[in-house]
Amino acid sequence: MVAGFVSLSSDPAAEAAETARPGLKVFVLAGEPSGDRLGGALMQGLKTLRPDVIVQGVGGACMQAEGLQSLFAMQELSIMGIAEVLPKYRHLKRRIQQTADAVLAMRPDVVITIDSPDFSLRVAALVKASSDIRTVHYVAPSVGAWRPKRAAKMAQSGDHVLALLPFEPPYMEAAGMECDFVGHPVVAEPQATAAEIAAFRAKFDLGDAPLVLALPGSRRSEVARLAPVFGAALQAFQHKYREHRVVVPCAGPVAEQVRSTEADWPENTLFLDPAAHEAEVFACYKRAAFAASDLALAASGTVSLELAAAATPMVIAYRFQWLTWQIMKHMALVDTVTLVNLVSETRVVPECLWSRLHGRKHSPPADRGRSGAGFAKGGNGCDDAAAGPKRRGPGPARRQGGSCPPLTFIFRIVSSR
Repeated sequence: MVAGFVSLSSDPAAEAAETARPGLKVFVLAGEPSGDRLGGALMQGLKTLRPDVIVQGVGGACMQAEGLQSLFAMQELSIMGIAEVLPKYRHLKRRIQQTADAVLAMRPDVVITIDSPDFSLRVAALVKASSDIRTVHYVAPSVGAWRPKRAAKMAQSGDHVLALLPFEPPYMEAAGMECDFVGHPVVAEPQATAAEIAAFRAKFDLGDAPLVLALPGSRRSEVARLAPVFGAALQAFQHKYREHRVVVPCAGPVAEQVRSTEADWPENTLFLDPAAHEAEVFACYKRAAFAASDLALAASGTVSLELAAAATPMVIAYRFQWLTWQIMKHMALVDTVTLVNLVSETRVVPECLWSRLHGRKHSPPADRGRSGAGFAKGGNGCDDAAAGPKRRGPGPARRQGGSCPPLTFIFRIVSSR
């Protein structure tokens, strides 16, 4: 069985017959970098089990590295937010029809859609309306967070859901869908060794400087909204904590866009561009940057789990367009958007969301900006959250007994109002 993937059949005899059948055909659809990474690992595992597998679909660099010829550029689908989608609605609708037509022309044994539910589930619905092709959705959509009716709608066009988080299957099963918790791939990803961290510091002449990691997103719309704010906040941060260096590991699709905002960032910011390095080398540098950093400012998303795996204290920040936020704040069913908070059933990670996200060129008063829009309901202030997660080893945050004053400061900067 492929790591991170569940068999499509619960019958061992049927599974054995499927394995013996020649020419397994799979259509895989991913719409953003996190889904592309899942798709790449999935394709690699499928080829191990079935060297004769034929894969078509839509994906990015990771899936293309496994041999996929993408139907069109995956970046066209990397859009998040209601207001953000509206200007591109007609184009996306054409892509939905084009993708469904490609599935029907291929007649695969299974369609696997990965995350990006607003696009993926519409494709699945068109496929189901014209065929009996089995459909599997990899990464359960956030029905428990703000769209509970989506599970019932999914059941009309989806046969199976593969959930990354342990609390998700009941939502899917209640709507009549088969759902398996397969675990999040972040738990299997390697962590940087001491030698890799030392080599990273030496390569980029970082010495023993404490590091701040900045991750302004992997979508163009995210970077446009967050990079200037993150840069301004970190300039204010560095004004107080002058010894810190800022490191920005850029996502491939938006690396050039992030670099174009360089003037907004502290002067000695280190930008890591995947285009400047071989894939394995960049992955090693990214792992080392995560492990070596004393704190992080990151966009909401899967990256919070990566930071938690590296035991890096973090502030999560996000901003939608005004219309998107007005709609979402009335639909939200949970008081946090951070996966670490949801999985751990705590509110240990401070959040700075939507209207409270600002970049200040100077430090705000110490008693302002104690909580994010959703974080306030959890009852924790950023001083409590900044004390964890605890880390071992050298570094300013750890030398101060596990608490992290710089983390508190950076949270106050981005959440000042």
